[in-house]
This record gives sequence, C-alpha cells and structure tokens, in this order.
Amino acid sequence: MNRKLLATATLTGLAGLAYLEPAFAQDAAEATAEAAPAAAEAGTGGGVTPETAYIFNTLLFLIGGFLVMWMAAGFAMLEAGLVRSKNVSMQCLKNIALYSIAGLMYWVVGYSLMYANVDGGFIGSFAPYAWDPVGGNALDTGYSTASDWFFQMVFVATAASIVSGTLAERIKLLPFLLFTVVLTGFIYPIAGSWQWGGGWLSEMGFSDFAGSTLVHSVGGWAALAGAFLLGARKGKYGPDGVVHPLPGSSIPLATLGTFILWLGWFGFNGASQLAMGSIGDVSDVSRIFANTNLAAAGGVVAALILTAILYKKVDVTMVLNGALAGLVSITAEPLQPGPLAAILIGAVGGVIVVFTVPLLDKLKIDDVVGAIPVHLLAGIWGTMIVPATNGETSFVTQFIGVAAYGAFTLVASFIVWLILKVIVGMRVSEEEEMIGLDRAEVGVEAYPEFSPSGSVR
Repeated sequence: MNRKLLATATLTGLAGLAYLEPAFAQDAAEATAEAAPAAAEAGTGGGVTPETAYIFNTLLFLIGGFLVMWMAAGFAMLEAGLVRSKNVSMQCLKNIALYSIAGLMYWVVGYSLMYANVDGGFIGSFAPYAWDPVGGNALDTGYSTASDWFFQMVFVATAASIVSGTLAERIKLLPFLLFTVVLTGFIYPIAGSWQWGGGWLSEMGFSDFAGSTLVHSVGGWAALAGAFLLGARKGKYGPDGVVHPLPGSSIPLATLGTFILWLGWFGFNGASQLAMGSIGDVSDVSRIFANTNLAAAGGVVAALILTAILYKKVDVTMVLNGALAGLVSITAEPLQPGPLAAILIGAVGGVIVVFTVPLLDKLKIDDVVGAIPVHLLAGIWGTMIVPATNGETSFVTQFIGVAAYGAFTLVASFIVWLILKVIVGMRVSEEEEMIGLDRAEVGVEAYPEFSPSGSVR
C-alpha cells in the first residue's frame, strides 16, 4: 500500500474511534450520577469547612508546583541529550539560570503585571508580590498566596525553557539571559493577564485551561523570532538545499528528559484545576491526570506509526517529541474530553511533529530540539480544538486568542532580540561554534575525556 495512503488510513481509524466517545461518556456520566450521592454522604459528612478546603487547595498548588518545577530538570536533560557533546554544559547552565531568573523576575514584577488589577484590560500593576504574614492565612481567596505565586512562577520558567532548546549551540549566553529577563518579567506576564489575570480575552470567553497557547505557544513564538534572527548552525543546511543532520549527544538523556516532562505535566495540567477542596474537584483532577496520560500516549503511537510508514525506520527523536506534542495539545482542555477524544487530540499533536519538523528544515529554520513544532504548532492545535469538547467556547473566540498571543509575542520578542543583536550581539563566532560553547562560553566541558584538549580517563 502507498505509504501516504496507509498513513491517512491510520489517522482515519483514530478519528473513527472518536465517534464512539458519546456512548462511553454517557455511560460514565450515568454511573457517576448514580454513585455521587452515596460517595458524598460517606466521604464528606455534609461538606468540608473553609479551613479544610484551604489546606487541600494550597496542597494542590504546592504539589503541582514542585512537579512543574521538576520539568526544569526534564528540559535540561532533553536539551542535553539533543545537542552535541561540546554544548551540553551550556544547556545545563542556561536551564538552571533561566529558572532562577524567572523566579526573581516573577516576584519583582511579573506576578503583579499578570494578576493585580487587570480588570478586563491588557496589563496589571507594577509591584513586588507579598505573601501572607507568618502564621497568617488568606481564607478569603481559598488558598495560600505564596502557594499560588509558586505555582504560577514555575509556568513562566517553562516558557523560557522552550526558547533555550530552539536556539541551542550558537547563541551567546549573555543575550539569552537578558532576553529571559524580559520574557519572564514582562512579555509572558502581560500576555498571561489577558486570560488568567481576568483580562480582555477572559471577558471575551477565550479558554486555555492550563496554557497550550498562554505558556507553550508564547515560548514557541519567542523561540521562532530568535531563530529567525540568529540563523542556522554552521553545516546544518548545505548550498544544494540538503539538510545535514547534527546528531545529539545522548538519546538516553533525551528519553529521561521526556519522561521527567511527562511526569511534571500531571502537575502542570492537574493542579490547573486550582481547587481540591471537594469531591468534584478531586474527581476532576483525576480525570485530568488520565486524559493527560492518554494524550501523551496517543502522540507517541501516532509519531511511531507515521515515521515507520514514511521513513521505513522509527525515528526515536520524533517519538519523544510526539509524546511532548500530545501533552501540549491536551493542555488547553484536559478536563472535558473523554478518553478517546484525548487520545485523538494527542495523536494529532504527534502527527504535527512528524510533518512540520522537515517543513522547518525546508524553510531553513534551525530548531535544535524541535520545540517550535511541539510547543508552538501543537499548542495552536490544542487551543483551536477546545470547542469540540467544551461547548462554552467558540472557534472564533479561540482563533482571536491564538492570533492575539501570536502577534504580540512575535513582535515583542523580535524587537527585543533585534535590540540585543545590535547592542551585544546574539551569535558566537564561527571558531567558538566549532570548538563548542562549553569551552568558548562556559569553561567547563560536560565530557572532557572526549575533548581534544582533555585526557583519556
């Protein structure tokens, strides 16, 4: 059978499964309705107190927050595995630095710009964020203010990590860190205020549950602007139009990073329920966990099948990114879909990766880790498909939101990158790129025993 026909048939079969969804969802809903009264009577004794809800809500934010923080390790390992050995230390350095910068900037100005006095507008207030006093509480909000800040902060670090991987192996450390300051302190918080801060998109009815667009596509647009101005790595694209692969240093490290990200995503999506003080909330968090896992698995299987059909061999890097694309795709609405719909949404994310990675190469946009297909394009897909499972949204409103985030982030990022390029320069020299950024910029090589300047141990 023709490979493209077989690929089409495979996707059609997956889509066909979605038609079974209403029957399964109806059965599940009926079973839940029958079981709910008994569970409520046995489990709550008539409801929980505000203090108990406060404790469980805060616990959700803290657990979700440290799971998302662990994604920083996932990005570091994924990038360390997909860059060449001579640039591994640089990627590790960038990831711990960007996480720290994100935390500082989000306290100094970011959180307030995103959440303070937005009131249906476009931006919040400028002020450092303060937590509850020692021994105090915020019962009026339903959760500890420090736990909320911590949970929101780790999201902004995720957006910055996306940029790190795309621009690897040829960007200077200083301009990258300066861009991270602007991205985490201003660009991301301002964009985030439009939806999560109660801004104009929230008023319009735009929906992005955990950040397919707000986090992932924002990072993707910022990375795209940087990649355009930075240019490709030396030797990546030949004058004859041939793409020359530049294999990474460690598939095991990249695989470890993918699994860490997969684990962290349960906090990313699950804790975005923002409440765990009732049976309904806990049930929804559980449903989000299950849908998140199914979508990632759908992305893996779709990428595995397609690469086997199209290239006769399975590309492990495509499969790893298929998992991440499935996770990004379900992030905009991980609660409402049933199991089969979640699988299909994730599977389309995997398909997007397989077809758009070579497309970027044709356009000579060098994305070292495949972050643009995974985070930008799968993020757009996940956001646009929300109305298929959430009747309270519309495709028009979703499109307006996607377009607004894209235009703002792309233009703002391009301007910042251009200023940095003119003032401090963006790219290392050809000689520094050749010897590797570990030696040229960091001074500590990840694998010195394999370096021409090192000794065999």
